[in-house]
Amino acid sequence: MAIGLNNLHPAPGSTHKKKRVGRGPGSGLGKTAGRGNKGQKSRSGYSAKIGFEGGQMPLQRRLPKRGFTNIFKKQWIEVSLASLEKQFGANDEITPELLHERGVIAKGKRDVVVLGTGEVTKALRVAAHRFTKSAREKIERAGGTVTVIEPHKKPDAPVPVEQ
Repeated sequence: MAIGLNNLHPAPGSTHKKKRVGRGPGSGLGKTAGRGNKGQKSRSGYSAKIGFEGGQMPLQRRLPKRGFTNIFKKQWIEVSLASLEKQFGANDEITPELLHERGVIAKGKRDVVVLGTGEVTKALRVAAHRFTKSAREKIERAGGTVTVIEPHKKPDAPVPVEQ
């Protein structure tokens, strides 16, 4: 039988009937509709605050805080030699823009670093913000060239003005 829009159906056991609450004692979910008796949780409009533990000091506040997140940390987009070997032909001029066009990297404000993972058999002309020592050696050994691009500058933190 051919599959068509007229005979599509979900896999057996993957769908369940909707619970119809408050429809009489015979349904098993009549009267209190599965909410139990009295109390805040039985009323409409109830919603608990995330992490609220009934007035007890919440776990998130009981645990000690350690460390910090460095907001000026340098982040890199890593590209392996194996992926360059697979995506590009001999004597191709490889730039971060071209890497983005070919879907090797996502476009962003991060700098590209070429890692020495994998082997290179073609002469590639690679331009990136940083190269590992092994990546540089492997590209040059295969007859390619390495060009280091000026890294992106992060805007300096604003300086408070004294009055």
